[in-house]
Amino acid sequence: MLGVSTTGNATLIAYDDKPILATDPWFGDENPAYFGSWGLSHRIPPDCKRDILAAKYIWFSHGHPDHLNGDSLQQLRGRHILLADHVGGRIANDLRTQGFEVSILPDRQWVDLSPRVKVFCISTMIQDSVLLVDVNGRLFVNLNDAGSRDCTLLIRKIADQYEHSYLMGLSGYGDADMINFYDEDGVFIAPPAGLKPPVGRQVSLRALSLGIRNSIPFSSFHSYQRTDSIWAQNYVTPLEEYSRGFDHKNHNFIPAFSHIDCVTGDVTPLNPPSMETVVRRPEEFGDNWSDVLERGDLDKISDYFGSKEVVRDYLGFINFRVGGRDNFVSLGGKKDRGITFEVPRTSLMTAIDYEIFDDLLIGNFMKTTLHQMGSLYEGDFNFAVTKFGDNGQVKTHREVDAYLKEYKCRAGADWYYHRLYENLIDRVRSTAIAYLPRESPTWRMAYQIYRMLAASPH
Repeated sequence: MLGVSTTGNATLIAYDDKPILATDPWFGDENPAYFGSWGLSHRIPPDCKRDILAAKYIWFSHGHPDHLNGDSLQQLRGRHILLADHVGGRIANDLRTQGFEVSILPDRQWVDLSPRVKVFCISTMIQDSVLLVDVNGRLFVNLNDAGSRDCTLLIRKIADQYEHSYLMGLSGYGDADMINFYDEDGVFIAPPAGLKPPVGRQVSLRALSLGIRNSIPFSSFHSYQRTDSIWAQNYVTPLEEYSRGFDHKNHNFIPAFSHIDCVTGDVTPLNPPSMETVVRRPEEFGDNWSDVLERGDLDKISDYFGSKEVVRDYLGFINFRVGGRDNFVSLGGKKDRGITFEVPRTSLMTAIDYEIFDDLLIGNFMKTTLHQMGSLYEGDFNFAVTKFGDNGQVKTHREVDAYLKEYKCRAGADWYYHRLYENLIDRVRSTAIAYLPRESPTWRMAYQIYRMLAASPH
């Protein structure tokens, strides 16, 4: 067999007679993620799971538990782990401490894994990574959750060299981020994902921006299962939505969960069954909403956020409402600017102790109220806490500046392209094109502008 299969949430299996590589294997039917909030939406076929476990190499893109899951990881002992060259090396250090064989892929260089499989890894400033996989001269671009931040031009340049290229990456309505927001009167704020824009537009427009003709939905297949997060299932993207609005005239749509023969190009759907959701109580995962903070907890929380200078200088306070009681952490920013998180004690303290605060945000059982802020990205809160601080282990202004300088050096021209150019076309794509009625005069104008902007760097 010489080809690629896609399965699970974000797993690509590359074959050269035998399974050579599997990416981000998460067995979500057995090992839930985000404190039990997420499971897989579709079952991994038994033969795919067998091939994942037999693959010579396992590549992890980043540390989120729907990609690198601690319980699923234990089934992969004996496999050779491949990682991007992340600044700080937290994942590599943790895995080596647990006894895994780990190799760091050189950044932005081709590495042969077998006679007909080679990979090209790109690290990103958000502690995620992109993997380009060449199987018998066909290019598979695995963006997973990283997107093409700071590597658009590089990917386009490489894709131009291939007759056959395939794009895979996170898409959907947008629930794979914090959407559990409330206003200061305690009223739920409906997320943009509730508008349910045609996801196929996102998929084909991203392919256009990268010069890739074939698109495969990927890194998007989860469901909610906790009683306190099951409400978010209303914002999960159904499988059939990934083709709605897709530009079939200029791009080829390949269904999720498919095998691509890398000799003939034939596509065979794997047709895995969907998972039946079994709703589970938070207590099964150690969370009881009536638990209050214990002695010493608030000091740990204060130290955790106080060490992150970017956050400390921007926010005036963070309030943790635990067991119905408010617990304020005072910071040095504007006094009325802050955040209230309502969250169970066990998952909160686990996130603080293990420095995995992002898992609380994405699990969508924690309730969030913003005070004098527009989003959790304002003031770089999300990046400074989760990407730079937790994953990159950089917390002071000086450390963050050096960290960003390193990624800027790696990205080269792509660093400036993303900030000066790609933000503009992303805004056209994510607002006008995604939400306007298709074929309306305004939509057609926006779409033509986007196509012109996206194609011009070739």
